[in-house]
Amino acid sequence: MTDRKTLQLRDPSETDAAPALKKKGRGWEISDKRLDVLHEQAREMRRHASEANKALAERFAKADLGRYKFTRYAVVGSAIIDFNCHNLGMAIRIDEEGQDDALAKRRDKSLESVGIRVMRIAAKDILEDMDAVLARITAGMRLRIADKAEARRQHLANNPRQSRPRYDRDGNGPPRNNRNR
Repeated sequence: MTDRKTLQLRDPSETDAAPALKKKGRGWEISDKRLDVLHEQAREMRRHASEANKALAERFAKADLGRYKFTRYAVVGSAIIDFNCHNLGMAIRIDEEGQDDALAKRRDKSLESVGIRVMRIAAKDILEDMDAVLARITAGMRLRIADKAEARRQHLANNPRQSRPRYDRDGNGPPRNNRNR
């Protein structure tokens, strides 16, 4: 008689390394079926959000953040993020009571491995002192903007031939300095 194999999940403490995410295609090498399930879970989470999430979402809706927008319960890779700003590469996770901290740390590591900075905020802090939380988020955004600007400067310094566009705005060859000829 043969032994039956059963599915077993590894203990998060056994593997300290975060799973690698590869940015390819629609779902970062995640099957379409799995991605559809994640989107449906995110939709349900939006419908039945916690009080802290609702309060922070309401403040984000009222705030003028310029070209930056935080999306509620966004699917990033195989994770559902409480708030995600795609332009900044920044995610906000709300730590609720009774959630698995080891799993959350692994998820944060995998997101940071693809360049998404994760900010964790306790739900009770949001409900008790919203202004301090918003100041912390704003400071995190400024830091992330500065990091992106520094990366852009380094890229332009390392790749000088790519620093100027090859075509003008109309798409007509190299830009001309004197148009009145």
